[in-house]
Amino acid sequence: MKIETKTAPSPKGEITLYTLTNASGASVVLSSLGAGIVAVNVPDSNGHIDDVALGYADPADYIADGPCAGKVPGRFANRIAGGRLRVDGRDYQLAINNGPNALHGGPEGFQNQIWQSEVKDGKVVFTYVSADGEENYPGQLTATATYSWTDDCELTLHLTAQTSAATVVNLTNHCYWNLEGHSAGSILDHTLWIAASRYLPTDDTLIPTGEMAPVASTPMDFTTPKKIGRDIKADFPALVYGKGYDNCWVVDNYAKGSLRHVATLEAPASGRVLEVLTTQPAAQVYTGNWLAGSPVNKAGRPYDDYDGVAIECQAMPDSPNHADFPSTQLYPGQTYDETIIFRFKVK
Repeated sequence: MKIETKTAPSPKGEITLYTLTNASGASVVLSSLGAGIVAVNVPDSNGHIDDVALGYADPADYIADGPCAGKVPGRFANRIAGGRLRVDGRDYQLAINNGPNALHGGPEGFQNQIWQSEVKDGKVVFTYVSADGEENYPGQLTATATYSWTDDCELTLHLTAQTSAATVVNLTNHCYWNLEGHSAGSILDHTLWIAASRYLPTDDTLIPTGEMAPVASTPMDFTTPKKIGRDIKADFPALVYGKGYDNCWVVDNYAKGSLRHVATLEAPASGRVLEVLTTQPAAQVYTGNWLAGSPVNKAGRPYDDYDGVAIECQAMPDSPNHADFPSTQLYPGQTYDETIIFRFKVK
């Protein structure tokens, strides 16, 4: 594995970019800003290599971008209702930065920080130390995001965290994929399969109601592969609220620490296939419903709505306020330990 390093300036300081190239010439580019994925160059069914990860021309444009493209949000990915959080009997008020709710750890979340970084044993390790009280979360949290890239075009992200006091943590990666090429346009013709017979209905601000509803006979059913665009305009609350898919699916047969194949994305023209595996209990699928107005991309234009799809393996949104959701609490002496694998193939 060949690993090259370069730097880029930003208002937050120097960003380090790592390019990992495998034996076949396929490569991944990672950024210390938000421990992010900024490019994934993989072959199609004819051997042509193209970049399938949405991203921007300027590495500094990832700071505070609305789409949160490619980055690791935290300390709590996704939404918390009203920004209200209770940990060990004490209430905390988080910043409100998404309608009436808290989103992705707040406006200065992990995704907008430059992480410490190093190459270790052929992997890139990003580390961020979040101070006790940062964004009003309790406890000093030390988070790591370790990426590895194989000759088989398998990108693994290993997420860990430890805390000095009781807190909550929910980490994921927020990369948007377009398997025809990052600037190829709409992903509505992509085919998606999700290993989930239930999803989380929400209110109109995308906060879960607490119900885990069956996907059967609804537009939320991806248990048999179907085109993302087939039902996306259906008159169905989940799709109306989000202007498309921005919903959480409950992984079938979840067992803590067990790696499961949870989703498969396929592109019709290029023949590229992305398999997603994870130890996480849920997957938020977001079809880029609000990508318009993003910074200029690597091809020199802003993205349009539905130009990419994010498959965010994570804990369930608003988990701290739902006792029957898998717990996101972390205590001193414990280690948060989750894995996400993006496996690229061709048909």
